[in-house]
Amino acid sequence: MKKIYLITICLIALSGWLIGQERYLEPIFDGFTKETVVYSTNISVITGGPETVQLEMDIYQPEGDDVTDRPLFLYFHTGNFLPNPLNGSTAGTRTDSVLMEMVSRLTSKGYVVAVPDYRKGWNPLGDLDVRISTLINAAYRGIQDARTAVRFFRKDVVDHGNNYGIHPDRIAYIGQGTGGYISFGAATLDNYVDILIPKFFGPDVTGDGNPDPYVIQPIHGDPFGTLDAAISIANIVTYDDGTPINSDVSLSVNMGGALGDTSWMSENNPPMISFHVPSDPFAPYMEDVLIVPTTGDLIVEVQGSYLAQQKANALGLNNVFIEAELDDPFTQAANANNDGLEGLFPLIRPTWTNPLNNQPAFEGSPWEWWDVDFWSQQPHPNCPDGLPITVCNFHVISGISNPDMSPEKGRTYVDTIIGYMIPRAYIAFGLGDPSSTQEINASEVGFKMFPNPASGSVHFIAEQSSIMRAVEIYDIQGRLIYNRSSLETIRFELNSSNFPSGIYITRIMFDEGVVTDRLIIQ
Repeated sequence: MKKIYLITICLIALSGWLIGQERYLEPIFDGFTKETVVYSTNISVITGGPETVQLEMDIYQPEGDDVTDRPLFLYFHTGNFLPNPLNGSTAGTRTDSVLMEMVSRLTSKGYVVAVPDYRKGWNPLGDLDVRISTLINAAYRGIQDARTAVRFFRKDVVDHGNNYGIHPDRIAYIGQGTGGYISFGAATLDNYVDILIPKFFGPDVTGDGNPDPYVIQPIHGDPFGTLDAAISIANIVTYDDGTPINSDVSLSVNMGGALGDTSWMSENNPPMISFHVPSDPFAPYMEDVLIVPTTGDLIVEVQGSYLAQQKANALGLNNVFIEAELDDPFTQAANANNDGLEGLFPLIRPTWTNPLNNQPAFEGSPWEWWDVDFWSQQPHPNCPDGLPITVCNFHVISGISNPDMSPEKGRTYVDTIIGYMIPRAYIAFGLGDPSSTQEINASEVGFKMFPNPASGSVHFIAEQSSIMRAVEIYDIQGRLIYNRSSLETIRFELNSSNFPSGIYITRIMFDEGVVTDRLIIQ
């Protein structure tokens, strides 16, 4: 009797806990695993001349999770398209502090996160034409690498057994800083001719007397990286049966980056989300000439998050978010400052004072933090001559635009990013309506589950007007042991023959809400 009473208490507690633990919306995993793979071989110019390099990618999965149709985020780090510390920043690696915090938050909710390296290299010290040419080509290579990473996963699903348990049609980009240029560009630049606009033309290099584009397809390849060129290798173009692999994604997220040109955007692009400090000194919020962070030199005019999100809304790309009528505190905070542009979260920050010259200093990346002890010992090339390292160093220079930097502050901004992004990602991935995860009674949707107890097939049935979207099953310890998403049915059959005998909690997702029930396997 005491045993039955204890089990009953555990089930009541577990059911209550599960009501607030919705996969992909709430954290349900405590840790993650990491695997590093080579996803591409291509040509880099980082040393000045072309050389073949292998590009690695870190793949993070929720620890203890065996679901095989999980959404995937491809996360592109910041770094000015130069390797750290040559980029003049405390950031720019695949293990930056904020990046790893984002990995932890996303995997805890059940997502897979991949952090690809991408080809770097341009000349920030050249004249204007050299700066524009080399930087736009660095961004172009990043776009190619991002799309190659998408195809890597899709090919793995179809031809190699889905080693990473992802859903091939639920892939999103997240780009932080420089990575935001990649996430925006890879989501929008669908045709080579779109880059043939006046600001991306330079000197005559072909000898015909006319200006030539900075990006030349026979030299630099196509925007998808699927055609061989003089300094670009086609990667992962088809499945084993010869069918071309699609490079599209379901969502593009930008954290403090910008778009080469909004003319690249079309109604075929995915939904877009942007987080941006309007006073960012390096990446414009509206439209401005891009500045080299390491030298302060001008490069080329680009469009920032405000104009990109404005056009995304005009094209209807974010209608899926608008129709959801989200009204959570993060949405309310964004809407207070975004002029009604769905998907745009302006992060309002104060103006600071540069301690080296007493001039105004503007903040750009409030989510970042770094190891103060380490970076305080690294001399920075932008420090005025004669200043000792104790007065000017990487920490001081980076702190000019983030003087109140701390892990606590950075994580607070990650809270905001996750809080605003996740409900929209849930929608963009087609996982349902994030506002309809409240608990409902089985009678409200005519739900029945039988036989119960069971030893083989278990049938789930709902009334004609109530569609099942997903089925989750948890053991008595609260571990998710079965998940079937992407459903659109009123009848579902579960084969329980491989389940150990015991008591389980089932959660069935409907548009109306979630039905929680007990299932006994004999």
